[in-house]
Amino acid sequence: MPISVSRREFLQAGAMAMASTSLAGAQGGAASAPLPVKALVFDTFGTVVDWRSSVAREVEALAKRKGVAIDAPKFADAWRAGYGPSMNRVRSGDLPWTRLDALHRMTLDKILVDFTFTGLSEEEKASLNHAWHRLAPWPDAVAGLTRLKKKFIIAPLSNGNISLMTDLAKHSGLPWDVILGAELVRHYKPDREVYQSAADILDLKPADVMMVAAHLGDLRAAKQVGLRTAFVTRPKEFGPDGKPDLKGDASVDLSATDFNDLARQLGA
Repeated sequence: MPISVSRREFLQAGAMAMASTSLAGAQGGAASAPLPVKALVFDTFGTVVDWRSSVAREVEALAKRKGVAIDAPKFADAWRAGYGPSMNRVRSGDLPWTRLDALHRMTLDKILVDFTFTGLSEEEKASLNHAWHRLAPWPDAVAGLTRLKKKFIIAPLSNGNISLMTDLAKHSGLPWDVILGAELVRHYKPDREVYQSAADILDLKPADVMMVAAHLGDLRAAKQVGLRTAFVTRPKEFGPDGKPDLKGDASVDLSATDFNDLARQLGA
């Protein structure tokens, strides 16, 4: 027997279906509509490349050659711990503009003493400092970036200096269209000048640019400048005892498990 449905009931059912589709999209389901952006810019250390394991491997190999016993992951953590404070010295005016390579070297010289890692030549210290130029990408990074490159302009927006980022791209096969970041504006993230420069240099509106990062602080700062934001989880960034960001907050427009998932959600 046919079932009679009133016009009001039909419209209400349609509205509920649309709401369900919209919710699925917001949760990253197959129905999600790609955000209208033209360029994706990426935090690099921790988001694109695995700095901790890469640095620890180089420290361990050098220590073994020199006959020194050292906790290489702990050394890498200590080196990274100097990252923020060294940039704050530039930001506060305690240091003039100083490239990240030089800041890394200042921290390295200190922790070599702290870890009693002695007997290194200047050449060995310089080579170790350039471990940051030889970081390995996360397993999904190159394939995911290659997919995204087909649809969007892609670029790092990193605190790393241009030579560091260029070497890193060559070493890890990162298919950037252009290299952006702190050195171009002589400001370190999270200074707003870095995020604004991405839109300015690419001749785009901030809303046409999406910042991709595994760190919510980076995304919050980008959001304040008007960039779109994508959060990609990197649960292993800080090692087994680390505390990475694992869930997005109000600053996040889109959340993804890795770069391939990000490409899928953006229709690439």
